[in-house]
Amino acid sequence: MSMKVLVTGAKGQLGSDLMAELKKRGMEGIGVDVEEMDITDADACMQVITGSGADAVIHCAAYTAVDPAEDNVELCRKINGEGTRNVALACKAAGIKMMYVSTDYVFDGQGTRPWEPDDERHPLNVYGQTKYEGELAVEELLDHYFTVRIAWVFGVAGKNFIKTMLRLGKERGAVSVVDDQVGSPTYTYDLARLLVDMIQTDRYGRYHATNEGLCSWYEFAVEIFRQAGMDEVKVTPVTSGQFPAKATRPANSRMSKEKLTENGFERLPSWQDALGRYLKEIQEDI
Repeated sequence: MSMKVLVTGAKGQLGSDLMAELKKRGMEGIGVDVEEMDITDADACMQVITGSGADAVIHCAAYTAVDPAEDNVELCRKINGEGTRNVALACKAAGIKMMYVSTDYVFDGQGTRPWEPDDERHPLNVYGQTKYEGELAVEELLDHYFTVRIAWVFGVAGKNFIKTMLRLGKERGAVSVVDDQVGSPTYTYDLARLLVDMIQTDRYGRYHATNEGLCSWYEFAVEIFRQAGMDEVKVTPVTSGQFPAKATRPANSRMSKEKLTENGFERLPSWQDALGRYLKEIQEDI
């Protein structure tokens, strides 16, 4: 019996790759976006999820605009906090497992030690706080859940740092990028494979999942231009203080992925390898 998986936010960067991965494996993916199921509507969640016949839900739908979130606290909370609670309640009613895709922003970004999945959470901004509230709702309501924290995400659908850099590099020939925030990029194509591996098991709990290797945003940008054959673009490192943003960003987004290994999951390839494959994938847009 092949598993049937409902994916929220199915049109987004990760959701669209998850739907493709499920299809590739001959599994049935039920993709829902806001038109099919508004996660802020508890009744709609209950109706769609319990009526779907799904064995599991991978919950990708979220409010992810980090700076606008500071001015749209209620909307952000409604989607990330209450919306996630609605999905969790429906999974509980249906008696099925849930996977919640969360973020490194639930941590305060201090120090240099990689964050462990069970570390204390102290979000620095509204987006992080509301994703944390989503995590709490899942933990409180469900026994059979995965919380998978990801970071620095890029995929073919939607906007991301790589597309922005390529566009600015072409338009301006020079970019300034922060060099005091360190983490690991995550390619949704690779992540989708891992999440589909995980959802078929009962090795529940909190996990961190990014591509392997660390870099600062500045180092990421330098490598993007190098691999895209745009060495003429001048990349200048700046501090976060020189680049004020509405929302505070964590300086340390290093995430420990040992738990994946301990539970027999295959970790993702290096971020440089992922970047190379991604650039090939999008080159017709460049």
